[in-house]
Amino acid sequence: MTVSNVETNPADFADIAALHSLLSTEFAYMAARIDPPSSMTRLTPEDLLGKMAQEDLFLIRDDAAPIACLFGAAHPDHYYIGKLAVAAAQRRRGHATALVEAAARHARTLALPALVLQSRVELVENHAAFTAMGFDVIARTAHPGYDRPTSLTFRRAL
Repeated sequence: MTVSNVETNPADFADIAALHSLLSTEFAYMAARIDPPSSMTRLTPEDLLGKMAQEDLFLIRDDAAPIACLFGAAHPDHYYIGKLAVAAAQRRRGHATALVEAAARHARTLALPALVLQSRVELVENHAAFTAMGFDVIARTAHPGYDRPTSLTFRRAL
Protein backbone atom coordinates (compact mmCIF):
# COMPACT_ATOMS: atom_id res chain seq x y z
CA MET A 1 0.00 0.00 0.00
CA THR A 2 1.20 3.48 -0.89
CA VAL A 3 1.20 6.30 1.64
CA SER A 4 -1.06 8.94 0.14
CA ASN A 5 -0.20 12.61 0.44
CA VAL A 6 -3.62 14.25 0.52
CA GLU A 7 -3.73 17.99 -0.04
CA THR A 8 -6.77 20.02 1.00
CA ASN A 9 -7.60 22.99 -1.23
CA PRO A 10 -4.05 23.23 -2.61
CA ALA A 11 -3.38 26.87 -3.47
CA ASP A 12 -0.96 25.97 -6.26
CA PHE A 13 -3.36 23.69 -8.11
CA ALA A 14 -4.69 25.14 -11.35
CA ASP A 15 -4.80 22.23 -13.82
CA ILE A 16 -8.58 22.11 -14.12
CA ALA A 17 -8.35 20.28 -17.45
CA ALA A 18 -6.41 17.42 -15.83
CA LEU A 19 -8.84 17.24 -12.91
CA HIS A 20 -11.80 17.19 -15.29
CA SER A 21 -10.10 14.48 -17.33
CA LEU A 22 -9.49 12.36 -14.20
CA LEU A 23 -13.13 12.63 -13.14
CA SER A 24 -14.51 12.08 -16.64
CA THR A 25 -12.31 9.06 -17.27
CA GLU A 26 -12.98 7.41 -13.92
CA PHE A 27 -16.74 8.01 -14.03
CA ALA A 28 -17.06 6.81 -17.67
CA TYR A 29 -17.56 3.14 -16.72
CA MET A 30 -20.86 4.06 -15.07
CA ALA A 31 -22.50 5.17 -18.33
CA ALA A 32 -23.53 1.65 -19.33
CA ARG A 33 -24.57 0.71 -15.79
CA ILE A 34 -26.57 3.51 -14.18
CA ASP A 35 -29.86 5.20 -14.96
CA PRO A 36 -30.25 8.17 -14.92
CA PRO A 37 -26.81 9.21 -16.19
CA SER A 38 -24.23 10.60 -13.78
CA SER A 39 -24.12 14.37 -13.28
CA MET A 40 -20.47 14.03 -14.29
CA THR A 41 -21.61 13.77 -17.92
CA ARG A 42 -22.74 17.41 -17.71
CA LEU A 43 -19.89 18.78 -15.58
CA THR A 44 -17.58 21.09 -17.52
CA PRO A 45 -14.14 22.36 -16.52
CA GLU A 46 -15.80 25.71 -15.78
CA ASP A 47 -18.28 23.93 -13.49
CA LEU A 48 -15.32 22.39 -11.67
CA LEU A 49 -13.90 25.86 -11.04
CA GLY A 50 -17.20 26.84 -9.46
CA LYS A 51 -17.23 23.64 -7.43
CA MET A 52 -13.72 24.38 -6.17
CA ALA A 53 -14.85 27.87 -5.13
CA GLN A 54 -17.76 26.50 -3.09
CA GLU A 55 -16.48 23.14 -1.85
CA ASP A 56 -13.28 21.66 -0.50
CA LEU A 57 -11.03 19.78 -2.88
CA PHE A 58 -9.03 16.87 -1.48
CA LEU A 59 -6.33 15.96 -3.96
CA ILE A 60 -3.55 13.43 -4.42
CA ARG A 61 -0.97 14.19 -7.08
CA ASP A 62 1.84 12.28 -8.70
CA ASP A 63 4.32 15.01 -9.48
CA ALA A 64 1.89 17.76 -10.52
CA ALA A 65 -0.77 15.53 -12.09
CA PRO A 66 -3.94 14.72 -10.15
CA ILE A 67 -4.32 10.96 -9.60
CA ALA A 68 -7.15 10.98 -7.04
CA CYS A 69 -9.68 13.47 -5.75
CA LEU A 70 -12.75 14.01 -3.63
CA PHE A 71 -14.96 17.04 -3.10
CA GLY A 72 -16.53 17.89 0.25
CA ALA A 73 -19.04 20.41 1.55
CA ALA A 74 -20.14 21.31 5.06
CA HIS A 75 -23.85 21.08 5.88
CA PRO A 76 -25.43 21.87 9.26
CA ASP A 77 -25.45 18.24 10.45
CA HIS A 78 -22.89 16.49 8.25
CA TYR A 79 -20.02 16.83 5.80
CA TYR A 80 -21.06 15.68 2.32
CA ILE A 81 -18.44 13.99 0.15
CA GLY A 82 -18.70 13.31 -3.55
CA LYS A 83 -16.94 13.03 -6.87
CA LEU A 84 -14.46 10.54 -5.42
CA ALA A 85 -12.16 9.33 -8.19
CA VAL A 86 -8.88 7.41 -8.32
CA ALA A 87 -7.00 6.88 -11.59
CA ALA A 88 -7.24 3.23 -12.64
CA ALA A 89 -3.45 2.76 -12.58
CA GLN A 90 -3.36 4.08 -9.00
CA ARG A 91 -6.06 1.89 -7.46
CA ARG A 92 -5.60 -0.56 -4.59
CA ARG A 93 -3.00 1.69 -2.98
CA GLY A 94 -5.21 3.21 -0.30
CA HIS A 95 -5.86 6.52 -2.05
CA ALA A 96 -9.67 6.40 -1.70
CA THR A 97 -9.39 5.63 2.00
CA ALA A 98 -6.81 8.38 2.46
CA LEU A 99 -9.13 10.89 0.80
CA VAL A 100 -12.10 9.86 2.93
CA GLU A 101 -9.99 10.00 6.10
CA ALA A 102 -8.74 13.49 5.17
CA ALA A 103 -12.35 14.59 4.69
CA ALA A 104 -13.24 13.05 8.08
CA ARG A 105 -10.42 14.96 9.80
CA HIS A 106 -11.58 18.16 8.13
CA ALA A 107 -15.21 17.53 9.15
CA ARG A 108 -14.08 17.03 12.76
CA THR A 109 -12.35 20.43 12.71
CA LEU A 110 -15.72 21.88 11.68
CA ALA A 111 -17.37 20.02 14.61
CA LEU A 112 -19.56 18.04 12.21
CA PRO A 113 -20.76 14.66 13.50
CA ALA A 114 -20.78 12.61 10.30
CA LEU A 115 -19.73 12.08 6.71
CA VAL A 116 -22.50 11.49 4.17
CA LEU A 117 -22.26 10.34 0.56
CA GLN A 118 -24.46 8.92 -2.14
CA SER A 119 -23.87 6.04 -4.52
CA ARG A 120 -25.98 4.68 -7.33
CA VAL A 121 -27.83 1.46 -6.52
CA GLU A 122 -26.15 -0.38 -9.40
CA LEU A 123 -22.60 0.24 -8.15
CA VAL A 124 -22.46 -2.59 -5.63
CA GLU A 125 -18.66 -2.69 -5.61
CA ASN A 126 -18.66 0.92 -4.38
CA HIS A 127 -21.18 0.00 -1.67
CA ALA A 128 -18.78 -2.69 -0.43
CA ALA A 129 -15.89 -0.22 -0.39
CA PHE A 130 -17.89 2.38 1.55
CA THR A 131 -19.10 -0.24 4.03
CA ALA A 132 -15.48 -1.30 4.57
CA MET A 133 -14.67 2.36 5.36
CA GLY A 134 -17.32 2.39 8.10
CA PHE A 135 -20.32 3.77 6.24
CA ASP A 136 -23.87 2.47 6.69
CA VAL A 137 -26.82 2.82 4.31
CA ILE A 138 -29.35 5.23 5.83
CA ALA A 139 -31.69 5.90 2.89
CA ARG A 140 -32.74 4.85 -0.58
CA THR A 141 -33.86 7.68 -2.85
CA ALA A 142 -35.17 8.12 -6.37
CA HIS A 143 -34.17 10.76 -8.88
CA PRO A 144 -37.05 12.91 -10.17
CA GLY A 145 -39.22 10.95 -12.58
CA TYR A 146 -38.19 7.51 -11.29
CA ASP A 147 -40.50 5.21 -9.35
CA ARG A 148 -37.68 3.07 -7.97
CA PRO A 149 -34.64 3.84 -5.82
CA THR A 150 -31.74 5.08 -7.92
CA SER A 151 -29.33 6.08 -5.13
CA LEU A 152 -28.27 4.92 -1.69
CA THR A 153 -27.29 7.42 0.98
CA PHE A 154 -24.45 6.34 3.25
CA ARG A 155 -23.45 7.87 6.60
CA ARG A 156 -20.42 7.41 8.82
CA ALA A 157 -20.43 8.84 12.32
CA LEU A 158 -17.27 10.70 13.31
